[in-house]
Amino acid sequence: MYIVAIAWLYVTVLMAATERSITAGVLTFLAYGLAPLALLLWLFGGPRRRRDAARAAAMSTDADAADHAPLESTGDEQPTASQAEK
Repeated sequence: MYIVAIAWLYVTVLMAATERSITAGVLTFLAYGLAPLALLLWLFGGPRRRRDAARAAAMSTDADAADHAPLESTGDEQPTASQAEK
């Protein structure tokens, strides 16, 4: 996807270089190259942003669950005084 974006920017830079004035060249580059490409990348990047956000949320809930999970007993520990009285 990025190779197409780089190629399109190359084409628009060449288009801008053929303009008669610097102002026309800058406006050509912005209007035909940078603005549409930014919009295109933002639109097509939406599913990836959602996947990354879901993955981050899943990782944070897994980390929270691991932080609050009870410790498992192996049976090798000595009983505490309150457990020994029972």
